[in-house]
Amino acid sequence: MKKVIIMGAAGRDFHNFNVYFRDNPDFFVVAFTATQIPNIEDRKYPPLLAGKLYPQGIPIHPEEDLVRLIRENGVRDVYFSYSDVSHEYVMHKASEVLAAGANFSLLGPHQTMIKSKLPVISVCAVRTGCGKSQTTRKIALLLKNKGKRVVVVRHPMPYGDLIKQRIQRFATYEDMLRAECTIEEMEEYEPHLKNGIVVYAGVDFGAILEEAEREAEIILWDGGNNDFPFYQPDLEIVVTDPHRAGHELLYHPGETNFRRAHVLVINKLDSAREENVTKVLENIKKYNPQAKIIRANSTISVQNSEEIKGKRVLVIEDGPTLTHGEMPYGAGVIAAKKYGASEIVNPRPFAVGSIKKTFEKFPHLSQVLPAMGYGKEQMRELEETIERVSCDLVLSATPIDLLRLIRTHKKMLRVTYELEEIGVPNLEEILRGF
Repeated sequence: MKKVIIMGAAGRDFHNFNVYFRDNPDFFVVAFTATQIPNIEDRKYPPLLAGKLYPQGIPIHPEEDLVRLIRENGVRDVYFSYSDVSHEYVMHKASEVLAAGANFSLLGPHQTMIKSKLPVISVCAVRTGCGKSQTTRKIALLLKNKGKRVVVVRHPMPYGDLIKQRIQRFATYEDMLRAECTIEEMEEYEPHLKNGIVVYAGVDFGAILEEAEREAEIILWDGGNNDFPFYQPDLEIVVTDPHRAGHELLYHPGETNFRRAHVLVINKLDSAREENVTKVLENIKKYNPQAKIIRANSTISVQNSEEIKGKRVLVIEDGPTLTHGEMPYGAGVIAAKKYGASEIVNPRPFAVGSIKKTFEKFPHLSQVLPAMGYGKEQMRELEETIERVSCDLVLSATPIDLLRLIRTHKKMLRVTYELEEIGVPNLEEILRGF
């Protein structure tokens, strides 16, 4: 048996194990390593999910232990299985693994995608924070309004009890509360639920697909980070971001999505520089000239926006967009400037606990507070940080109603953003053809 380590971040790593390594007598998975997400290491992939070859389960170690684990266990192969990292980052990890004496590998789409008996539409992106969630929401509503039974299957975020999270079905807000969802999970699920769309998520995506197929006519894969789909798509839609022009060729596995896409959405045209839009178009022409191109705005709105004018505001943005996605700002900052805020307050001096550590890890963040909430303790620290900030008003640009989860004495306005296509082709035309 070839001894293997799977490098991951509680998502793609578990899926790769389930579809390629579980019950495979040619391999023995010594361990998973974990990074990107706090508090997911130092636990086990449980025996119930790991299968008959692993009666004790599989340990999950911090990625810092990788070289030691390779050498101590005589590991032959290391499989890189997480997303939204630069090509340079991937090759640094490869060099680390090779220097320790093991092979470095990537599993591709054909080895890891599951075939559904139903039509599958996937929505992915070239980076975190391009706007794929708003694109998925619009597609789901278009299909629903055409009388189609559409079910969304969301890329995994299993940061809690993996057995309880094996198959998750969300139809109501109360379902999320019972599952003790993190802020990051709620940001993805809640907007669909408000639109009357059922969402599946979890760990075992083969079993999840069987459940979803029982109540759907069409499966809509809602991608996470810039990963490629777990299900084999019949229509592959990928969102690009001209605010980060060129990144479509510089990040893993976003470039894979960029080259595979049947449809490429160029989002945020209303706030992007023309030269950056031109660069994305040139890269499409060179690397995926067969793709259909949809041009779109990310339309921002704020209820009671007149209250922003002249105020010192704290801006809260979607966490993964700022961290994994490396964006220094998002829709909240754009709204603050659009509606005349006098100052965007730097939240760094007021941060506590893990929020303070997040700022230390991501020094590019100075104007915004990432809505980090990977557990109750971090949510409490986010709440305390908000209370400590000296400001007149809070602008919350996360996709959820943050006031449902935290308490603050400060006035908070929600910033929302939706996809607005420009001209044709548009999503309705693409779906009609599909």
